[in-house]
Amino acid sequence: MSRLVALFLLAFAPLVASAAGEPEFKLAIEGHRFTPDRIEVPAGKKVKFLIDNRDATAEEFESGALRIEKVIPGKGHGIVWVGPLEPGEYKFIGEYNEKTAHGVVVAK
Repeated sequence: MSRLVALFLLAFAPLVASAAGEPEFKLAIEGHRFTPDRIEVPAGKKVKFLIDNRDATAEEFESGALRIEKVIPGKGHGIVWVGPLEPGEYKFIGEYNEKTAHGVVVAK
């Protein structure tokens, strides 16, 4: 049994190591706005956004360009994986508060 576990760990260790090494970026929702509203990420790499919704109401992180829709509950947290991206700018919005909640991901 322990040999089977060892083989499993050896087979999947590279996947765990690469996932742990992905760049992380923090994003907050407060007052129906994203902070920061401009996030620079490395082009060609998968990145992780840690989103903290400080508002009492839910917000949806949405981007047609990134093909993402993720609801973040009020006073809750969410994780969004992005990329790898080609160099460029990718807009995102908070679908529930489009007039105030918007931003851009810039891949360089």
